[in-house]
Amino acid sequence: MDIKLDDLSGKEIESLVEEHIQNMLQISPPESKHALGVEALRTPEITVWSAWEESELLGCGALKELDPLHGEVKSMRTSSNHLRKGVARKILENIMDEAKERGYRRLSLETGSAAPFEPARTLYERFGFVVCEPFADYKEDPNSVFMAKEL
Repeated sequence: MDIKLDDLSGKEIESLVEEHIQNMLQISPPESKHALGVEALRTPEITVWSAWEESELLGCGALKELDPLHGEVKSMRTSSNHLRKGVARKILENIMDEAKERGYRRLSLETGSAAPFEPARTLYERFGFVVCEPFADYKEDPNSVFMAKEL
């Protein structure tokens, strides 16, 4: 599995991000959907990586700089054809390594509270993330779980 910086110009990554947004809309109310589209991911404070096996896209993830000491995990998505193969784990490891290299002291994230998000919450817990209060511009929301890890 190769994890590469992604400029979001390929049709594969565009399709995966769109799949992510559509899935979030199916399981979260619109006001609780925090997934970003390709254009929103193309901002200077967000870095995106994609995971590949030869020419097949396996998944993606992003790191958003909230301030010089605090980053946010964004856009974690595994292709539906590659679930339970360690893709999200490898991408999260990559994001955490980059956050440490940047000197962040804290890494935060928002994920859903519904049953379909249980595998994501379990993954984050395995990596030492704990439930926290809303951060940045997020508000308390029964459909969201906020998690953070001190680095």
